[in-house]
Amino acid sequence: MKHDNTGSPRRSLLFTPANRPTAFDKALDSGADIICLDLEDAVPPDQKAAARAPAIDFLTHSDTNGPQRALRINAVNSQIGLEDLTAVLRAAPRHGMILLPKVSEAAELYLVDTVLSEVGSFLELGALIETLDGLANVAAIATATPRLKLMVFGAVDFSAELGTDNADAPLAYARGKVIHAAKRASIDVMDVPSLNFRDLDGIGQAARHAQHLGFTGKAAIHPAGVMQINTAFTPSAEEIAHAKRVIAAYEASPNGLAVLDGRLVEAPVVKVMQRRLAVAASHAKGGTDPDA
Repeated sequence: MKHDNTGSPRRSLLFTPANRPTAFDKALDSGADIICLDLEDAVPPDQKAAARAPAIDFLTHSDTNGPQRALRINAVNSQIGLEDLTAVLRAAPRHGMILLPKVSEAAELYLVDTVLSEVGSFLELGALIETLDGLANVAAIATATPRLKLMVFGAVDFSAELGTDNADAPLAYARGKVIHAAKRASIDVMDVPSLNFRDLDGIGQAARHAQHLGFTGKAAIHPAGVMQINTAFTPSAEEIAHAKRVIAAYEASPNGLAVLDGRLVEAPVVKVMQRRLAVAASHAKGGTDPDA
């Protein structure tokens, strides 16, 4: 099953600790496409219960204006995660996203989808692929439910399970497999946040690398890096102009082949250019006009 993935762009997701309500407004002003309050890794165990109510209140105030609001709950195969999910069901937010951590199999998404449907919720779902089982089952996870709009690769937890460094080379296969599954299902896919959040040049470089691999966005743990991420995943005016030239040359060709600037233009190249223009249009719709 493939999913409809039209609408606002999902270039950047900013994680914000759910136990820091004073940071919520700053996060909303960061320029990130998704603001995700984190009840999982960012909150110590003894503070999770207290952080739950303000986090769900934040999600409940979601609307169709501004960045999308999301909440990363704890794993649904844990007691604290089921308590998080139960509290969300009781609040019944109309909009927004629930990000599920450490998703290992499609059954977890079936469960959450079923109970959300039971209460009439329109919440979207996101899934973090950060376990060995999650990677093994990623194709089934990606197509589990039309609610699933986003997958995020969690390199830190995954590399720990794999027994490798959190580095490009040992994680190349995992990244490629997650991207492949997401693209087959027509859902967005984000790379892990850069942990050195003060290195803005490094964040920009990592975001560009992720974009070249096929990711559609990248997560962040600090507002300072959001602009670098958005820039990396927004086609530039020059890229848009080039795409239009390629498509025009192909459409003007009588035999399905064209040559532009000494390079052969075939149907697969045109498909890439059309995708670039679609991404640019989505970003413009979401408030970022690359031609401005």
